[in-house]
Amino acid sequence: MSAKPPIDELFEKRIIYPDFEPQERLARLVGLDDHIERLQKILGLLINPAGLLAWGKEFHPGSTDVMNLVLRRPPLVVLAGDVGSGKSELAETIGDAVARQEKIDITLFPMSLATRGQGRVGEMTQLVSAAFDYTIEEAQKYYSENGKARGGVILLIDEADALAQSREADQMHHEDRAGVNAFIRGIDRIANKKLPAAVIMCTNRIGALDPAIKRRAAEILSFSRPNIAQRGYILRKSLGPLGVGENDIKMLVELTGSTEDRDYGFTFSDITQRLLPAIVLGAYPNDPVRGGAAIEIAKRTLPTKPFVEKAS
Repeated sequence: MSAKPPIDELFEKRIIYPDFEPQERLARLVGLDDHIERLQKILGLLINPAGLLAWGKEFHPGSTDVMNLVLRRPPLVVLAGDVGSGKSELAETIGDAVARQEKIDITLFPMSLATRGQGRVGEMTQLVSAAFDYTIEEAQKYYSENGKARGGVILLIDEADALAQSREADQMHHEDRAGVNAFIRGIDRIANKKLPAAVIMCTNRIGALDPAIKRRAAEILSFSRPNIAQRGYILRKSLGPLGVGENDIKMLVELTGSTEDRDYGFTFSDITQRLLPAIVLGAYPNDPVRGGAAIEIAKRTLPTKPFVEKAS
């Protein structure tokens, strides 16, 4: 494989924010407010550092040193946690919030799993390098020497452990090691050029990521299954308007948590993509949604089992 692969081979789709569709999807991520706010701030600073510099000048004159420390962090954020916890959906939609916050257009480059290639010698390294080439070429269009970006780019790598496994693993092929090295070089290239770009990695196997990649992360955000307050918020927000009473909602909150039969509860996607649609469809088209019927459906619905990382 000698020629640089076409951009469509590396990125299945490209999204330009702001856009109403991802804005609506982001709004549906109830219970993740803290993660949304944190990630929005981090990406805003990585892509458009002028905002932090202006804030420091206004509120903390003479704080240039600490502001530079904040801005010197590598342009990488890792979203780590259980399956169905909202990582990928947040990663695909947060660009809209950042674009609106910074008042600039942002392009999302979601790396296709095909980037792993067919196993031919040198292929993975070339594909990873090409993905960063395209990201950097796009980001250079928006670079400004005064730090105020005219636009930005987010490179998204979902299931990142498939591309960036630890080089310490004994069974790791030399080509996979070279691919990880190419990934690290790509992160460093964006950082050294101070481009308006950031990389988001999603993984449910944080322990499998190469230590050098984790060290380069400006932030590692951990995602877990919704707690009792988050489950209550989701269920009340969705079922309250349908007339489901508070006592029934409390029972649903209990049923979607850990039980005597299992030590884990429902994921966000278990609730929003499986349980709630099942409750609505269970009543449609002849009856209204009733709390008792919703409870019976919840009893029959099994949550996704947690991902257990096997010891190497």
